[in-house]
Amino acid sequence: MRRFAALALVLLAAAFLYLRRDRRVTSDPPAVVAQIRQLNELATVKYTVQKVVGLREPKYPVGEESILLVVQASVTAGVDLATLSPDNIKVEGDSVTVRLPEPVILSAVIDEKETKVWDRSKTWWTPWVPYSRELEGRARQTGIEAAKEAAIGMGILNQASRNAETSIRSLLTLAGAKNVRVIRANMS
Repeated sequence: MRRFAALALVLLAAAFLYLRRDRRVTSDPPAVVAQIRQLNELATVKYTVQKVVGLREPKYPVGEESILLVVQASVTAGVDLATLSPDNIKVEGDSVTVRLPEPVILSAVIDEKETKVWDRSKTWWTPWVPYSRELEGRARQTGIEAAKEAAIGMGILNQASRNAETSIRSLLTLAGAKNVRVIRANMS
């Protein structure tokens, strides 16, 4: 068993050395851009945010309906690498400089299992008026927007930028770059 483990370790080391030989970064920035663009949207961070949303809707001719919704959403942020251009990449020998685009919110999705209607009511003197499906839909949409704003307030975009920098640096180092400089976009 020990011989097998030693042999496997030697073969693994030989394969690693073979794959690492003669790796050089291409000196063609458009080629580097094409390789990085293939990643498309690089999602680098995901926050789970819970918000409470309350809405009221007047009913015709009298009364009102209200809803209190507890929304849990997953907000994902990262960078859109499809926007990279050759101007964003500078290759000099084994050194690469990449200027990353600004981080953005890539998605915000409600977790249906964790989202609950906490309270829903209508005025007692209008029992014939049905509950509005549109009111709950608006509350859900408001919850998604509130979750995005809360995630931005908690620093999701800055975290996405830092994580993208780390990912791109690792990718280019694995591709053979000896020195990688990543310039993050200035965020407003």
